[in-house]
Amino acid sequence: MHLIGFLIMGAIVGWLAGKIMSGHGYGIIWDVVLGIVGSFIGGFVFSVLLGVQPTGLVVSFIVALIGAVVLVGIVHMLRGEGLRTT
Repeated sequence: MHLIGFLIMGAIVGWLAGKIMSGHGYGIIWDVVLGIVGSFIGGFVFSVLLGVQPTGLVVSFIVALIGAVVLVGIVHMLRGEGLRTT
C-alpha cells in the first residue's frame, strides 16, 4: 500500500479504535500513531497465527482495526483508565 493510503487508513483505524474503546479519540496525531502501530501489531499477529499476510483492502482494514483496538486497550491499562469511560 502506498504511504499516503497507509497514513489515511491508519488515521481512520486509529480514530475508529479510539471511538470503540473510549468513546473519544486522542487527537489527530495520536489517532494516526495508534492506528499505524495497531496496523503493524494486527498484521504481525495475523501473519503469525495464520501464516499468511493480510491482503485486500477490507481484510487489511479489519486486521488493522483489531490491532488498533488491542493497542488502545493496552494504552488504557497503562494510563489506569477503564476500558470504557463513557
